[in-house]
Amino acid sequence: MSKIHKDMTIHEVLTLCPDAAPVFLSLGMHCLGCPMSRNETVEQAAAAHGADAGELVAKLNAVAGV
Repeated sequence: MSKIHKDMTIHEVLTLCPDAAPVFLSLGMHCLGCPMSRNETVEQAAAAHGADAGELVAKLNAVAGV
């Protein structure tokens, strides 16, 4: 499995690792299926929700097992 990085879109992350959804949801990112998720990067989503992008990426990679 590829490593998740901050420049990937939410859609790319969820396509790569559907088990990552709870990580996003735990940070208040509830519109995972909305059109914005296709173009919004992990870094942009983190900034919009007051989360640290580096920590988010680390959590996503832990769930993805990479």
